[in-house]
Amino acid sequence: MHRRDVLRSAALASMAAAVLAVPLVNAPRGGAPELDIEALLFDPQAPTGGNPKGDVTIVAFFDYNCGYCRKSAPALARLISEDRGIRIVYKDWPILAESSVVAAQLALAANYQGKYTLAHTTLMGLKGSLTAERMSAALEKAGIDRKRLAADLGSHAHEIGDLLKRNNELAQALGLPGTPVYLVGPYKVAAALDYQGFRDVVADARARAKDK
Repeated sequence: MHRRDVLRSAALASMAAAVLAVPLVNAPRGGAPELDIEALLFDPQAPTGGNPKGDVTIVAFFDYNCGYCRKSAPALARLISEDRGIRIVYKDWPILAESSVVAAQLALAANYQGKYTLAHTTLMGLKGSLTAERMSAALEKAGIDRKRLAADLGSHAHEIGDLLKRNNELAQALGLPGTPVYLVGPYKVAAALDYQGFRDVVADARARAKDK
């Protein structure tokens, strides 16, 4: 088995053990959707960052209108830049406002330019009302091709919509109470974290992996 396959299997096993051990909350009537661990960690349409072969995977559920998400974003970005052993999976989960949906669509459309991380950082840094025009202008100023962004929004609308639907189903299956939520190795953190908080939970995840 190749090292990449070993890491993938280890990540799946670790995450499965974690989420299955956590009781569901706020489950919809009729029961929550079945959790797909493969989709949670390796959805081919979900943007990723950091080291694809990292020993710790962070799955981040967030909303661009979430103040706590914005507060934690710089600390998480710093962690990823400094810790070369982290792989991050971005799960856009727009639940707070209609503008949250527009923001998520814009960020995911930027991924077709290979600039999702830039779009994510830019949108997380915006304060105040998130209008479509303001967000588009900010992305253009950051270096994202606005015409191509609009074209990709149209031509990939179906794929983007399906991805957001899958993210919502995963959040429901996990019983997430809101944003932000960070799945860090075997740990589920439903709270804003500062830089040291992220470092601590990553260290705990690594220590737990060594103990097995």
